[in-house]
Amino acid sequence: MKLQVGQHAPDFTLPSHLDKDVTLSSLRGKTVVMAFFPRAWTPVCSGQIPSYQVFLPKYEALNVQMLGLSIDHVPCLKAWADNMGGITYPLLSDFWPHGALAEKYGVLRPEGFTERAIFIIDKEGIIRFIDIHNIDDEPSNDLLLKELRKIIPENFKKAGLDQEESDGLPHGGIVMYCTRWCPDCRKARVWLKENNLPYTEVDITTNLTAARQVRSWGNGLQITPTFDIDGTIVLDFDEEKLSEILLK
Repeated sequence: MKLQVGQHAPDFTLPSHLDKDVTLSSLRGKTVVMAFFPRAWTPVCSGQIPSYQVFLPKYEALNVQMLGLSIDHVPCLKAWADNMGGITYPLLSDFWPHGALAEKYGVLRPEGFTERAIFIIDKEGIIRFIDIHNIDDEPSNDLLLKELRKIIPENFKKAGLDQEESDGLPHGGIVMYCTRWCPDCRKARVWLKENNLPYTEVDITTNLTAARQVRSWGNGLQITPTFDIDGTIVLDFDEEKLSEILLK
């Protein structure tokens, strides 16, 4: 089944890692973001899901309900959420019947796990946005907020968020654009420290201008870490290339 923008979102009830079932139709009156992610404990998912937690106060101010969904069972989602420091919005388990909801939404892959997909459902239960994302790339809160701004501009105005953020970016020396959860970012921090290389760190989870800049450098992909070394851009933790530039 392939869903399209403008259709009613299929209703469902699924268990969550918060020990509460969630029924989509019970959320009428809210804008709902359904974020399907392939599997718990994997690197990209372990960046995507906590990034929504960081922005949760903003989504709540906009009357937006965030939902994460995967084919993992509830105990797995609970352990993963705890490992990431706690996720307070529902992570829903489409474990059994295996992937039944993902199949209904057209995002169950032949391998048995879901696409990395975003659905935005409006307060009337109508699908307003669908993004079947590159499965190896982390979706951006920046892009999600842009789509929400189109759907609920009145909520942005009411919450005082009607002006787009434009945080400045540092220049000069070593600037590392990263996230708190990225494994390669952790390796890069250790490498920089071991080589006594001072650097400025910019968290693209909270700095939306930085997130846009990283996607621009990555031809649309949100690659972390990304380095700006006096204007020379290095994508990912490429130790050989970084050594050539910084350890001459």
